[in-house]
Amino acid sequence: MSFTLSDLEATIAARAASGDASSWTAKLIAAGTPKAAQKLGEEAVEAVIAAVGGDRANLVKESADLLYHWLVVLKLADIPLSEVMAELESRTGQSGLAEKAGRPKEN
Repeated sequence: MSFTLSDLEATIAARAASGDASSWTAKLIAAGTPKAAQKLGEEAVEAVIAAVGGDRANLVKESADLLYHWLVVLKLADIPLSEVMAELESRTGQSGLAEKAGRPKEN
């Protein structure tokens, strides 16, 4: 079985639409963008702490939490994952270093 971010996005959408009071996703969606964004930030910090501390197992768990909360924030902003993936794909044609070197120099 291969679970993808698209699968998670679909699960979040279904749970958000359900309004189920026992669903963390539905509660988070109902709380709105400020709460979801706060949780996203908390998970990002926790992932950074795990990474810096070399805590592989915790980094895996915090990364999962981070991706989940990121997708909830995207859902609230009505931005589909496909739009983010298209942006990433558009950046693969040139290396970041080459892109930066091609920018006009600031005075």
